[in-house]
Amino acid sequence: MNAMAESIMDAAERRIRFGGFNGFSFREVAADVGVKSSSVHYHFPTKERLAAAVVHRYTREVAEIIDKELATGADPIRVWTRAFRGTLHSEEKMCPCAVLGAGSLDLPPEVAVEVKGFFQMCLDKLVGAGLSKGGAAEVLSTITGALVVANALNDKGAYDRATRELMRKPNSAST
Repeated sequence: MNAMAESIMDAAERRIRFGGFNGFSFREVAADVGVKSSSVHYHFPTKERLAAAVVHRYTREVAEIIDKELATGADPIRVWTRAFRGTLHSEEKMCPCAVLGAGSLDLPPEVAVEVKGFFQMCLDKLVGAGLSKGGAAEVLSTITGALVVANALNDKGAYDRATRELMRKPNSAST
């Protein structure tokens, strides 16, 4: 992918993090990047393709980060909890897949498939690290929900309070 397409995806991702699928337009993304709307359309013919590409890239990036952390032998629950906490403390404050996932029943199919793929990747990596399917679902639901609640309350401490028990579990991969 060329630099312009990456810049367009970066701008779209920022807008998705704050407003979901309906929170951006090609015109806004073009203005953010400093190009004409036709340039956005050249790289991504439809809004659906752009959003799907953003989620696909995000999923790949998160998977790479998690794999790198897990390769060190780190506890998978701690790795995932810290990753989502890092998102909360970033400038964007929200995972684009959490934003889109909350409205997934109203997403275009092309985007919904990618969002589902993100959450499936998370579950698969948790199970692959030794958690049961139920344990993986509990961890993912807790950290995703904690992220949403902390943002809704504008209280970063809410995330830590919600995930405190997860972080206390010794050898949490046996969950």
